[in-house]
Amino acid sequence: MTVTAAQTKELRDKTGVGMLTCMKALEEANGDMDKAVDILRKKGEAKAEAKASRETAEGRVAISGRAIVKLLCETDFVAKNEKFQALVEELAKKAETDGVDGAKSHFESVQKDYVQEIGENMKLDQAEVVEGGSVVGSYVHSNGKLGAIVILDGGTEMQAKDVAMHAVAMNPLVANPEDVPQENINKEKEIYVDQLKAEGKPAEIIDKIVEGKVKKYCVERALSSQPFVKDPSQTISQYLGDAKLVKFVRYEV
Repeated sequence: MTVTAAQTKELRDKTGVGMLTCMKALEEANGDMDKAVDILRKKGEAKAEAKASRETAEGRVAISGRAIVKLLCETDFVAKNEKFQALVEELAKKAETDGVDGAKSHFESVQKDYVQEIGENMKLDQAEVVEGGSVVGSYVHSNGKLGAIVILDGGTEMQAKDVAMHAVAMNPLVANPEDVPQENINKEKEIYVDQLKAEGKPAEIIDKIVEGKVKKYCVERALSSQPFVKDPSQTISQYLGDAKLVKFVRYEV
């Protein structure tokens, strides 16, 4: 198939790899962006972290209690508009009191008026009310584009807020290492095996090396086992002590 310049640029933006190499990877993957990223990783051209695609839409995240919403718009100029920001906060409060369906209904009822007044299309992209646990903490970054809610059993609201701030900064995949989906583990194993074979590692030690790499991957991607950003000498789990991390939700524009 013919790979377009736009596809090649998108892959380059995701991976930081040169245009020609990206084009060849896309051709090999028949235009499948995720497969092309994996191909580059297997060849050692791109790191695992580079797979995450960059969000092109603008918007803002807001949190109220256990409710978190993400409202999108077309430009950063509108995302900084006071009326747009007020609407995001209003939707978060609506989700807290009336649930996600209530927030969606409210947005649908005012969307046309806001679009006409502000001059850009808007989309309620995500909304959730986080259940469970006994202690809730949240954090929204100063730019309004990142936010997280953390739920604990035990502990304090300040601890939950600290962990939410860490989640915003470090973007963990799951709460605990054992929560990493098997699909992710299988994909990582495949990539590690191909990398090690390309490095000429003996077949009899590849499995042991892969096992260690997978364990490290799960630990690094889990919130509870990551080094705490405020004090890297301890993990999040150690910082929480007797409190248990139940769940976290992180939104990013």
